Amino acid sequence: MLAYVTNGNVLKVKAALRHKRIENTMKYIHTISNFKDEDFEETVATAPEEIRKLGKAGWTKYDEANVNGSWIHFYRKPKKFGVNFGV
Repeated sequence: MLAYVTNGNVLKVKAALRHKRIENTMKYIHTISNFKDEDFEETVATAPEEIRKLGKAGWTKYDEANVNGSWIHFYRKPKKFGVNFGV
């Protein structure tokens, strides 16, 4: 999850895991695509104020749909995993 949160930033993951060698960290970075839907919190926004608020709060837009002429924007972010790693 840390690799996902840092967008695969190996140096941040290395520091958080306290690895001495970057090769050890690289073993974990490839798992970034193994997340399931239940690993994320999800929400939607329709108004520009809601969209702006979600963006500032760290939510990532992953889809949008036009329903009866109104655009619905879908956002998600990883569920908290217990420890703040300073990222």
